[in-house]
Amino acid sequence: MTDHATAAIEIRGLTKTFGSTTAVDGLDLAVRPGSVHGFLGPNGAGKSTTIRALLGLIRPDAGEIRVLGHDPVADPAAATRRVAYVPGDVALWPRLTGAETLATLARLRGGGDRGGDDPARRAELVERFDLDPAKKVREYSKGNRQKVALIAAFAADVDALVLDEPTSGLDPLMERVFADCVAEATARGVAVLLSSHILSEVQALADEVTIIRAGAVVQSGPLAELTALRGARVTATLPDGAGVDELVDHAAVPARLRELLDAGATDLGCTPPALADVFLAHYSGADEGGAR
Repeated sequence: MTDHATAAIEIRGLTKTFGSTTAVDGLDLAVRPGSVHGFLGPNGAGKSTTIRALLGLIRPDAGEIRVLGHDPVADPAAATRRVAYVPGDVALWPRLTGAETLATLARLRGGGDRGGDDPARRAELVERFDLDPAKKVREYSKGNRQKVALIAAFAADVDALVLDEPTSGLDPLMERVFADCVAEATARGVAVLLSSHILSEVQALADEVTIIRAGAVVQSGPLAELTALRGARVTATLPDGAGVDELVDHAAVPARLRELLDAGATDLGCTPPALADVFLAHYSGADEGGAR
C-alpha cells in the first residue's frame, strides 16, 4: 500500500451520499509521485464520484482529501492548479479548430506555477497523436476530441494527471502513444491516477491498483502483489486436444503440474494471473447496488 506521507494525491475515509444511495463509502487511496495508480470498478462503483471530489467539484460528506498538499474542498483552485484532468467524454468548443482549442486551453491554464504548457511540446504531441489541428472541433470524431484533451494534458507542466477513461475512442496505435506519454510523465515525477475499463491497459501501466465495489475498497496494493495473491495460471494441452486454462493456488501448483504431466499433457505453462482475474474475482455475480 502506498505510504500516505509521500502521496501526491491522498484520500482518507471519503464518503459521499446522494439521497439514500451511498456512492463512496469510507474510501482510502493514495498516489505517489512518479507512479501510476490504477483505479478500477465497473460503471456505478463510485469512481467518478471520487474523482469529482478530489477535483473539488463536489463536497464530500466525510473524509479528507489532499491534492499536492491542498484541500480541494477549502481551496479547489489551489488543489487543481498543477493538475491536468482528462475525462472519458470530452466537450470542446465546436467552432474552434483543434489548434485554437489547444491554444485556448493553454491560456485558460495560465503560466508560472499554474501548470502552463510548452508550445514546442504541444506541437510535438500534435504530431505524435496524428491530429489535424486545422480541422474544426465539430468535424472531429470522438477519438480526435479525446486526442485534443490528451495533448493539452500531456503538454501541461503539472505534478499530477487524473485520467478517467482517457483512451476512449482511440485506436490501438494511439493507445500506444498514450502509454508512452504516461511513461514519460512518470519519469518526470508526475503522479498519475488512471481510471479505465481496459484492464490490459491498467496492467501494462500501473504500479499500484485500487479496486472498489459499491463505493468501498475491496482490494488495494502493488499490482504484482495483487496478482500474486490469486495464485498462478496453469495452461496445457491434453492428449485429446482439449485445452487447460485455470487458476491454481500457489501451494497446489506442483501437484497440478505433475497431474497434467502424468496425463500426457504438453505445452505446459505456469504464469502469474492477469489483472482481469483479480478484478473479476470481486465482481462475479455481484450487484453494485446503484453507486455512482
